[in-house]
This record gives sequence, C-alpha cells and structure tokens, in this order.
Amino acid sequence: MNRETRLTIPRIFVMIVIAVFAIMMLVPLFWLFCAAFKDKDIFSVAFWSPNASFVNFRKLLRLHPPFYRYLINSFFLASATTMVQLFFSALGGFALAKYKFKGQTIIMIVMLTTMMIPGQVLLAPLFEMISKLGLTDTYLGIIVPGSVSVFGIFLFRQSITQIPDELMQVARIDGCSEFRIFWEIILPLSRPMIGAFCLISYMGSWNSFIWPQIILHNEQRFPLTVALVQMKGVYVNEYGMMMAGTLISIIPVVILFFMLQKEFVSGLTSGAVKG
Repeated sequence: MNRETRLTIPRIFVMIVIAVFAIMMLVPLFWLFCAAFKDKDIFSVAFWSPNASFVNFRKLLRLHPPFYRYLINSFFLASATTMVQLFFSALGGFALAKYKFKGQTIIMIVMLTTMMIPGQVLLAPLFEMISKLGLTDTYLGIIVPGSVSVFGIFLFRQSITQIPDELMQVARIDGCSEFRIFWEIILPLSRPMIGAFCLISYMGSWNSFIWPQIILHNEQRFPLTVALVQMKGVYVNEYGMMMAGTLISIIPVVILFFMLQKEFVSGLTSGAVKG
C-alpha cells in the first residue's frame, strides 16, 4: 500500500462519518419541512403527502395577534440584545486585552467560572431583580439581563490580543482618546470577530424561550418562540400549523448564517494563532 493510499483511506473514513452525522441532522429538518405542508394528522402518513398544501400557512396568517407581529417582536429583541451584547463584550475584551491592572487575573478566573453556572440557577434572582426594577412584561426586562456576555468578552479578548500595541501608541501620540482608539481602530480590526459574535448572539437571542416566557405576559409582546408554544395550548391538534410556524422561524437564522459564514469561521480562528 503506497503513501497516497494510506492518506486517502483515513480521509474517506472521515468523510463518511461527517456524511452520516450530516444526514442525522438533516432528517429532522426534512421531516419538519414535510409536516408543515400536511394536515393536522402529521404522524400517520409518509414523509411527503400527496395532498400537501399551504393550508397551515394560511391559518398562521389568520391568527390574532397576527403571526407577523411575533416575527417583528423576535427581530427586535434579537437585534437589540445582539447590539448591546456586542458593545459591552467588545469593550470588556478591549480592557482585558490591552490594559494591565491589579486583579486582572482574578477577574478572568471569576468570569470563566461564571460560564460553568447553569443559566437556570440564575432565573429566580434575575426575576426578583427585574420585578423590583419594574421591568416585568417589558422588552427591557429581556434585554437588560442579557446585555453582558462573559463568553463574548472572552472571545473579544482573545481576538484583540492579536492587535499590535504599537497602533494604540501611535494613536495616542496623534491625540486620540482611549474610547476613540477603541471605536476607530480596535473595532474595525476586529470585524471578523464581530461577525462571528453577532451570529452566535443573534441565534441565542432568537431561540431564547424560558426567560421571555417568564417575563412577558402580554401576548402582543411575545417573541416567536413563546408564541409557537402558546399555539399548542390554544390550538391543541394543530401540529401542522406549529410546524409551519417553526419552519418560518428557521429561515431568518439560516439566511443570517450564510451571510456571515466567512466572518464566523475567520472570527473564531483569529485568536487561535499567536503572532
């Protein structure tokens, strides 16, 4: 067996494993797509029904509040949370990467430790805090607790560490303030990480369910995730309509991923190599 054959066999094996896992991930999505076009009896027929129609999508359009209202709510909450998280994560990462101060190592250890705490543990104290601030049943009650991302700060710190300190020194000589250095030098050079973090943060905010369900009571303010679960209670047997709504909810995230795919890969690898 020559050297080229020895290299080809492991590669073929890896490709087969990847293909198997890809199929395992795609089959549920394919079933969801098919179920969205069936009637309410989605479990007793084959993957694709010969009587497929858009009846479930028409039912969504007749909902009250309108289905597009839930979409708008999700767009607003995900966009606002992502922008706030992006600003504070980049600012925190910049401070930890480019400034030396006492207790810096301790702060990093504490931050990394908090990432090990399950989010469910913080639900009760967060709800009590939001209630005392009078932010229940408001969008701020969702955005404020998610305004800081420890994971985002760590990502930006790793990325900004690669930016030469000489650029900041030259900017200071030219009279730039520290915030201007951050805004006009650090952020533009961190564009790949910005794209990667925006995608991660937006997907997390878009799919958020537990916290919005706890905070929001007015149906007009529900995001799409909460609204889809509420359909199960109101329209008990309308699983086809739920599948149609779920299919629609996937589309914006898929589009965003394809738009930021290049930045996502380069951003996550930007802090992996020194120099």
